[in-house]
Amino acid sequence: MLPDRKVIANIPRLNQYMDANGLEAIAIRSGVNFTYLAGMALPGTLARHLDLANTVRGFMLLWPRKGEPVIVLDSFAEKVALRDSWVQRIAVYHAYVESLYTRVANILEDLGLRTARIGFEKDGLSAAHWEEIQSALPHLQMVDCSRMMDEVRWIKTQGEIDLQKKAADLLDDTLLEVFSTIRAGDTERQVHARIVESCLRHGFGWAHGILNSSSNHVMYGGESDLPFRQGDFVRNDYVAYLNGYAGHQSRLAILGEPNDEQQKGYNLTLEVHRKTIERCRAGVTAGEIYAFVVDAFKEEGIDYTASLVGHGMGPWFHQQEPVLRKKVTSCWKTE
Repeated sequence: MLPDRKVIANIPRLNQYMDANGLEAIAIRSGVNFTYLAGMALPGTLARHLDLANTVRGFMLLWPRKGEPVIVLDSFAEKVALRDSWVQRIAVYHAYVESLYTRVANILEDLGLRTARIGFEKDGLSAAHWEEIQSALPHLQMVDCSRMMDEVRWIKTQGEIDLQKKAADLLDDTLLEVFSTIRAGDTERQVHARIVESCLRHGFGWAHGILNSSSNHVMYGGESDLPFRQGDFVRNDYVAYLNGYAGHQSRLAILGEPNDEQQKGYNLTLEVHRKTIERCRAGVTAGEIYAFVVDAFKEEGIDYTASLVGHGMGPWFHQQEPVLRKKVTSCWKTE
């Protein structure tokens, strides 16, 4: 790893979890964990190959407990990885000609790990590719490390916190800039385009989200040609990515002065929001926080029916564990 490229991932926690699970290495395929450990965000079309499990131009990152990590990638991505990643050991394969997973199996054998216990992501690796690796290395002990990696990412380093705060502040700047330009008659599509443009101009790599008028009865249906009217809410939920980490905001706006009902609803929501944040402390469970929100709105005669009240943040995708939801008793336990 290059000394001038600061590693912001929680590597001590990763080592602790690898030791606790008896892993000699992990082989990472998903966008969230690849970005986390590679320290880079792949752009454009390359990014889609991290999300599509059946792509023939995928990427993997092999992270041994001892020794240097290695990124296995298609030749199209070699230069961007050398430029941006703190991992500088690169193994290139030729997509459409050879298989990423056969190449990974060969590298594992070269590293002396053909019979090792190695973590793979069952929620990010297709069954066919899992079988391909196992067939190439029949004595390899392949175990699921998806939940382990979620827990590794739970505890943020100061570097991650600083980056996410910077991203959130920049997105705030973007929304403040664009909201002040909205006028009655502007369509949802026009305002959304201005927000995306402003995000890119402020330095984000890419952005996505939704923006609707309260007159639109389909909230998460994409932006339409429906024009805003005086008194409408500007409903929005944006995510903008800076160096692979998500800045995430939903900021309320109203065209014109709010009426009494709108102001009352805003004041109540803000009060509950702030009291909920006060309860986000070590030792408090996700289920307890969710129950507080439900009870707070119930006291005002409002049924809170959403399945969550908040979620974790991090690299590549903004909705990460832990999720603040009602107490559950499955393997995805919140208490």
